[in-house]
Amino acid sequence: MDFDLSWVLWGLPIAFVLGWLASRLDLRQLRIENRQAPKAYFRGLNFLLNEQQDQAIDAFIEAVQGDPDTSELHFALGNLFRRRGEYERAVRVHEHLLSRGDLSRADRHRAQHALALDFLKAGLLDRAEEALRKLEGTAFESQALTALLAIYERTRDWAQATEVAAKLDATGQGAFGGRQAHYLCEQAVAAEPAQAEQLLRQAMKAAPEAARPGIDLAALQRRAGDPGAAFQTLLNTAQSAPIAIPLIARPLMEAAVACGRQSQALQMLQASYEVSPSLDVLEAVVALEPDRAAARDRYVEHLKREPSLVAAAKWLAGEKLEHEQFHAPVQKALDQAAKPLTRYRCAACGFEAKQHFWHCPGCQAWDSYPARRVEEL
Repeated sequence: MDFDLSWVLWGLPIAFVLGWLASRLDLRQLRIENRQAPKAYFRGLNFLLNEQQDQAIDAFIEAVQGDPDTSELHFALGNLFRRRGEYERAVRVHEHLLSRGDLSRADRHRAQHALALDFLKAGLLDRAEEALRKLEGTAFESQALTALLAIYERTRDWAQATEVAAKLDATGQGAFGGRQAHYLCEQAVAAEPAQAEQLLRQAMKAAPEAARPGIDLAALQRRAGDPGAAFQTLLNTAQSAPIAIPLIARPLMEAAVACGRQSQALQMLQASYEVSPSLDVLEAVVALEPDRAAARDRYVEHLKREPSLVAAAKWLAGEKLEHEQFHAPVQKALDQAAKPLTRYRCAACGFEAKQHFWHCPGCQAWDSYPARRVEEL
């Protein structure tokens, strides 16, 4: 049977025409989809500009359903809502992303982290904690641990905070030994004396250079009726944390008086004052000085080294003036003017307080209060 070449001659043009038609149909479908997708975007933007937030979210959700590649748009929208304080809308956006079955693993973790931030900003700490726990083992683990640490600090869950700080310290995300020492000290405040001492000694091991564990332990020893042990603890703390000697000076002086070691305390405090003059150290030295006239002269010596309204007011309080009848009102005015200068000021936010804080009540920063008074800064 002979092969008819006429079929080949007819088949090639027919195949070419069919292929051309198929390509035109694909291009047409692609153009239709591309026209529909921008309409959804622009409709959503139009709703957004007109402050119709619910309709905008619905339009963007429709766009995502039609084109899975628009997840970046949802992330941007969710972050926008969070910055504006519209946390419920941000949650809706990120929960929709998490409900998608075609979302990549990396984007799913990213959406989970964004959802946790939504709950955290909204103050829903329990839901934020749950969402952050799901990020363990992901690329967002370190950020999640940092956020968890902030939650536990806000809720004063010091045991959980200690655990998270240890994880962060182990992963090399920073030095958290000081934080762990503070958490242990906070737990010691509410513990029984025996357990409190154990916690404080753990804190001293966690952060040997920290002053708080030694100061708190000395206070515990004083309350237990052992001023000698308290004195030795404060001496050791002064050696390991010399920058905190102004905070140590007064309890050291009181412990020295209680256990009869005034001369040793006076010698140590004088040596510290010569290296770094401080109002608190000066006050402790004056209290320990056996010669009262020499003690008062120390205020004048301090004024020669550093101008100080606080020291001037204290010196003037013991002087007899030519017009003594005016001494009381003048002294009152000086004391009133010097009072704000005796406060402590947070170096992070500027919050001032009469007492020294290890944890700023204003900005929640740790160790942000210098050991010196406002006048000395």
